[in-house]
This record gives sequence, C-alpha cells and structure tokens, in this order.
Amino acid sequence: MTKFEHVRHKPPHPLLAPRQLVLVAAPLRSSVNLSRMIRLAGNCGIGRLIHCGVGKVDRLIARDAADFVQVETHRSMGPVLDKLRAEGWRLVGLEQTTNSQCLYGFGFAKQTALVIGAEREGLSADILAKLDDVVEIPVYGPPASHNVVTATTMALYEYCRQYPDG
Repeated sequence: MTKFEHVRHKPPHPLLAPRQLVLVAAPLRSSVNLSRMIRLAGNCGIGRLIHCGVGKVDRLIARDAADFVQVETHRSMGPVLDKLRAEGWRLVGLEQTTNSQCLYGFGFAKQTALVIGAEREGLSADILAKLDDVVEIPVYGPPASHNVVTATTMALYEYCRQYPDG
C-alpha cells in the first residue's frame, strides 16, 4: 500500500521559458475577483495582467502574486486589443457566444491574449468583433454561467496543460 505525506507549500514547478499568455480583463466589479485573478495568474506563471478598469488589489487575497504579476491598468479594452494584435498575439475571448468553441477541444496558440469579460455583462459586441476565437465552458446545471475567476481558472488550466513547461 502506498503511503502519502502532506507537503505544504511545495516549491513551484519550474518553467523552461516564461509563459506567453497575457490576461486581459474587462472592468471587474469586485476587488476580490481582481485579486483572485492576480493570484491565479501567479500560480500559473503568468506575469502580465491587463485590467481595463479601476480596481484595488487586496494583497491578503493576491498574496505573493501581487509582487510577481505585472498589472497594467487601461481605461478601455479596444485599443489594448489592437496593440496586442499588432504585436502578434492571438486574441481569444472567454464567453458564451454563437460560433464559440468548447474549451475542452480548443488548441491555444502559444502566444495568446485571453480576454475576460465583466462579471455580469461579459464581452461587448465591439470587443467580440476584435477576437480571433471565442471559447466557452459547458455548463451542466444552474446557474447558466461560471464565476469570472472560476471560468478563468479552467481556461488557464487548459492552457497550462497544453504548454506545461512555459
């Protein structure tokens, strides 16, 4: 019989190269969600989060990721996406839309900007028009959508699964 011993705060898995994923978030209503998203980015080895809105980072929630993840603040998302596209990033929205692809079978480009909508409004039509792809996560019961950070967690898990070493 195999025995297991709990190892609390095991050192992070080393990456062979920095992750080429940037998170781009619409204005989040909750500083808790913004702080959780920063912590999530840190856990996934993602060093850049662009927040298109005003938000306060709660260091008790974001923890050490607040020192690791570069958070950029912009007023609007459109110009940010235009600049990322010009730099060669693949723009992938996380949203329920017509013609969206299921996250489970989606192949991420290595250099991806994952675009996250606001908690209640999601991504606007003008932002959807700028995207290369939209992925959605199936929902099997009520409510009809996941929390913004929960959905982002699932999408980042899939990206990290596809590119485990960076």
